[in-house]
Amino acid sequence: MRSVYLDCQATTPVDPRVLEAMLPYFAERFGNAASRGHRFGWEAEKAVDRARRQVAELAGADPREIVFTSGATESNNLALKGAAEAYRNRGDHLIAVTTEHHAVVDPVRHLERMGWRLTMLQPGPDGLLDLDRLAAAIEPATVVVSVMHANNEIGVVQPIAAIGALCRQRGVLFHSDAAQSFGKIPFDVDAAAVDLASVTAHKIFGPKGVGALYVRRRVELAAQMDGGGHEAGMRSGTLNVPGIVGFGAACAIAREEMAEEARRVTRLRDRLLARLTAALEGVAVNGSLESRLPGNLNVRFAGIESSALVTALPDVAVSTGSACSSAIPEPSHVLLAIGLSPTEARSSIRFGLGRFHSEEDIDFAAGRVIEEVTRLRTRRPAGSPMG
Repeated sequence: MRSVYLDCQATTPVDPRVLEAMLPYFAERFGNAASRGHRFGWEAEKAVDRARRQVAELAGADPREIVFTSGATESNNLALKGAAEAYRNRGDHLIAVTTEHHAVVDPVRHLERMGWRLTMLQPGPDGLLDLDRLAAAIEPATVVVSVMHANNEIGVVQPIAAIGALCRQRGVLFHSDAAQSFGKIPFDVDAAAVDLASVTAHKIFGPKGVGALYVRRRVELAAQMDGGGHEAGMRSGTLNVPGIVGFGAACAIAREEMAEEARRVTRLRDRLLARLTAALEGVAVNGSLESRLPGNLNVRFAGIESSALVTALPDVAVSTGSACSSAIPEPSHVLLAIGLSPTEARSSIRFGLGRFHSEEDIDFAAGRVIEEVTRLRTRRPAGSPMG
């Protein structure tokens, strides 16, 4: 049976070119990058250094500003908790956005329980943050502002260059969770004026279990994991050399192919939306369509329970929201935050398109969604409202 994977915001398959780069470091080049007394360690260290440059080049950073981690969740925790601890003498106030991933929401809520004051800003119906509201929320005791570059559920891209400029003008640290945008759309740490940025490999056709935190020079962080002083003392632990090599390779490919891939994937996304809206009534896009990741489409189908639609589509892999909370029955906190009702939120589906999708894949998926939405609607009790 044919099946199409359309959940690339959750994860992506490893690009064969990335896998090819990784394979030698599982076996013949298996050394520990911290073992500097023999060639096995030297080979591993050299491979890590090369990958660090590749990640830095995609971010417009200096390689010395890249700290390898296990993924964006760890990077977010290190950035937020590490900065809060290091700069506790500056103030006691943090700012984040209600549509952040739980990898940011949970750490800042943890800090709130530890005595920090927390302001959670509400975006507009389009998912975009109002800069005037952010400016009004910053106070002398504000230490960190955290705003994700692109949302993992609705794909909305925030104006982080303007946010970064505001934070720099007001003298506060700016952190951005860039896990969804990095390698898909341009992300330059200097242009965005970010001080800390969290990225990961498995969203850009690299391996799972490896990510990085960009830490601008002279920004201090308190380590959250001790035990050897690896990664300039910010993140102890034996480096995942094969994963890091794969992350570097994924970044190098993205740097070369990102612009054309973004154009191609945007055309496929628009093709999918056009097919759905032409065949079905009561289809609405959640969040801004103009300021959006190329491969993201989050739509709601009036009169449909998204969980029922997902179950009816075993041959089309889509999701009802974040992979980290897909088992939670409550409606998406992101969709509620932009003003959707619980009913509207529960009727929403996220499609994630990527590198290996074709027009045939999109047409097949659209046809199956149209078929199942139509079937589910015909099963509604007579006279029941669409939305």
